[in-house]
Amino acid sequence: MILLFTILLVITSSLMILLVLLHKGRGGGLSDMFGGGVSSSLGGSSVAERNLDRFTVGVGIIWAACIIALGLLMAYQG
Repeated sequence: MILLFTILLVITSSLMILLVLLHKGRGGGLSDMFGGGVSSSLGGSSVAERNLDRFTVGVGIIWAACIIALGLLMAYQG
């Protein structure tokens, strides 16, 4: 079980690094290279950027849950 959570933690950590790098910073980001630079006037940010935000939050929740699960498993391993 610990091995499963460790593998999941490595995968989600790698995804988090990639997703954070794709976000737009002050002067634009890597997301501009993939068409994320076109923004709508209504929302203030593009649909691609909002979807990227949602996906990043989802991966972040899974990442945090893996850390908590690994901590609990190692604490009660005995």
